[in-house]
Amino acid sequence: MSVTPAAAPQRSFMGALSGAMTDLVQRYLPDPLIFALLLTFLVFLLSVGLTPHGPMAIVSMWGDGFWNLLTFSMQMAMVLITGHALASSDPIRRAMERLATIAHTPLQGVMLVAFSSAVASIVNWGFGLVVGAMFAREVARRVPKSDYRLLIASAYIGFMTWHGGLSGSIPLAAATPGNPMDKTVGVIPLSDTLLTSYNIVITVGLVLLLPFLCRWMHPSEAQTTTIDPALLKPDASVTRVLPPNATIAERLEESRIIAFMTGALGIIYLGHLFATKGFALNINSVNLIMLTAGILLHRTPLAYARAVANAARSTAGIMLQYPFYAGIQLMMEHSGLGGIITNWFIAIANKDTFPLLAFFSSGLINFAVPSGGGHWVVQGPFIMPAAQALGADLGKSAMAIAYGEAWMNMAQPFWALPALAIAGLGVRDIMGYCMTALIVTTPLFVVALYFL
Repeated sequence: MSVTPAAAPQRSFMGALSGAMTDLVQRYLPDPLIFALLLTFLVFLLSVGLTPHGPMAIVSMWGDGFWNLLTFSMQMAMVLITGHALASSDPIRRAMERLATIAHTPLQGVMLVAFSSAVASIVNWGFGLVVGAMFAREVARRVPKSDYRLLIASAYIGFMTWHGGLSGSIPLAAATPGNPMDKTVGVIPLSDTLLTSYNIVITVGLVLLLPFLCRWMHPSEAQTTTIDPALLKPDASVTRVLPPNATIAERLEESRIIAFMTGALGIIYLGHLFATKGFALNINSVNLIMLTAGILLHRTPLAYARAVANAARSTAGIMLQYPFYAGIQLMMEHSGLGGIITNWFIAIANKDTFPLLAFFSSGLINFAVPSGGGHWVVQGPFIMPAAQALGADLGKSAMAIAYGEAWMNMAQPFWALPALAIAGLGVRDIMGYCMTALIVTTPLFVVALYFL
């Protein structure tokens, strides 16, 4: 996809900071696959150097872990696929078109995209990640002279809210009986994590701050990177109109009755699940909600299947890279390297500073394990017992792990892959803006985790 950059003189402080970050990543940040491979080698060397295990033992851990998260990988892929398919339905697409008319200038455009992505990510991270990028394309198509790179970056920056929202994997896992920490510290209810004052302050604070941050980062008109609107035509509708002589098989494939019955089955099951087990949101129930809504909004089984086929393209990077991160995760977990790094932070913590240091340790671990669920497996066994021993707030300690992962995603390009696939951009096009967001939002996390 071709873009048209220009050059010009002067920028605001925030523009200069984002420009410096962009120059930095353009020079040094490799493709996400190379990033994953380099991390593999780095974690291998650190595991050999800092733990009592020999090289072959670490290699065995890597190989054993390579396919260890296939179930979780499939769950993550389904989050993205069902979110993409739902966002591409005609009702959601029309809603995005109407919403995009609110923005009349490039500055309004990046603010609107960041705000919409942040809110959507609170509802569901996969939906927010995908709909944010699709909405950014719509705004770029409708608002002339928009900076396309910043619009896509704004969509990904809004993703920072996800772990404080309804699909946050760590608070949902911590609230689920039988999770890895259940026998150690017990179940941590959502009232101690998602429904707390500090989580509300952080989540609402991000929703309000991020749009203005994206506005402040917007380059001058002469420095703007634009895109030909003709390249941003909406994807063709997946709805098929049958001819009068359509066969029985074709009518079954495009049957609204079958789609409605399937959607009704999902609604009935979810209603029964929530009625008997409470509002039990987890990855599987969220995926079923997205799938059910997608089938109903696409209105026929094959229309939804075509939407899923289109959506599957955005998972290519994740499907290739996730096994490498699974191998990295097992090296860190079984060698004890993850515990060593975490304990560096725990060793200098007290009851009050513990959540804050857990947050920064989670950010560091996120480079090697860019997954909320993975963090819970790698860091939970060290963070949670230490929090309990120090008398620190268990819910806040769990959320500190979650926040650290969401925060450091702005420097770890793994989860930007779906948005970049939709946008047709490379990781170096947006990560300078994202790293600026990481720097600027740090005080919000620090103040909330230490003082609230």
